[in-house]
Amino acid sequence: MKTKNICFFVFLLIPLSTLLTQCFNKEKADPRDPVYAGSNKCIKCHKDVYNSYIHTAHFQSSRIVDEHDIHGSFLKGKNTVGLNDRLKVVMEKHQDGLYQVAYLDGKQLDAHRFDITFGGVKSETYLYWKGKEIFELPMSYFSALHSWTNSPGYSGNQADFSRPILRRCFECHSSYIKEIPQAEVNLQSRKVEFDPQSLILGIDCERCHGPGTNHVNFHTEFPEEKKARYIVKFSSLTRSQKLDACAVCHGSAKDVFQRSSFIFKMGDTLAKFKEPNFLKQDPNPATLDVHGNQNGLLAFSKCFLMSNMDCTTCHDVHQNQSTNLALYSQKCMNCHNEANHNFCKMAPKLGAAIKNNCIDCHMPLKPSGIISVVSTHGEKQDPYLVRTHRIAIYPEETQKIQAFISAKKL
Repeated sequence: MKTKNICFFVFLLIPLSTLLTQCFNKEKADPRDPVYAGSNKCIKCHKDVYNSYIHTAHFQSSRIVDEHDIHGSFLKGKNTVGLNDRLKVVMEKHQDGLYQVAYLDGKQLDAHRFDITFGGVKSETYLYWKGKEIFELPMSYFSALHSWTNSPGYSGNQADFSRPILRRCFECHSSYIKEIPQAEVNLQSRKVEFDPQSLILGIDCERCHGPGTNHVNFHTEFPEEKKARYIVKFSSLTRSQKLDACAVCHGSAKDVFQRSSFIFKMGDTLAKFKEPNFLKQDPNPATLDVHGNQNGLLAFSKCFLMSNMDCTTCHDVHQNQSTNLALYSQKCMNCHNEANHNFCKMAPKLGAAIKNNCIDCHMPLKPSGIISVVSTHGEKQDPYLVRTHRIAIYPEETQKIQAFISAKKL
């Protein structure tokens, strides 16, 4: 009888142990919704595309801080920004991470850890968690300056660790973060709090292609089916839909959204998300900042107005092509060529060089007024140059080219 009871008990344990194993092995659900599979599921069938994409600025638009990934130096003599005779901020390595530490008259005033990096190609700015709130650190790194400097919009003589990061920042620099409703926070505190476990860093596959669980399940079940099912293919969208998809983040820094752009799906209309007063395009392209307004500037381009081009005409978002000016020049010459009688008038003077760089002349780098810094002496600096997407003839750039050609001949 005793042996029988033991056998029965063991028999009961078998399904229980199986259930527990399944629970512990079950992958963490995507914080957006179960209909999202997670980008790691894309690797099985799209390995080459995925491995290429992870090296792009989109994928790396935000990431966990890694000391080998930060461009600024932590070496003595290169890790300090003096804000005035008494105040300085020092970038330091501590046992539990990297820190920005403010010192007043040699005494530590404040210190916070580098937790999240935004950007990385032209500049990097850094965030830190304080409970469930996120704040920006006062020092950023700019590639053009090859040094640390105060973060954009910060005073050049204060070490301010109190600037909160809002959801809109993450809407363009990440794939998702859940904001805790104000009803669950003390309304009097005016805090903006987030669920740390919900953050999906970088722009992932499903941010652009939409939820992929049904797509993954279907093609796992029917691997012989090669036609993509239950996923949005960018090529299937209309021109307007494609432009709206990119304009979520590359539309205008002045856009005010009445709904979170995290719920924007490919094929949506951006007008549904913006405040009505902000839908009308500014008629003066000179007032449009080059940072985050590529869509608006492109809309004023003659090339755009006289063709059916969209962002993907020139950009393959799955590849890091940002420095390949010759490649982009070839895109220009698909339309601008001798056969179409609209070739560059500078071609006879440029010779073979015309094939390598249309871009610096017709889409020159321009300073961003939004990403500017104020030095400790009060002067405004524009170390953040962005390529304008208003394709046009810029006489000053033509003069530079002519001067360069003349100098080479001498």
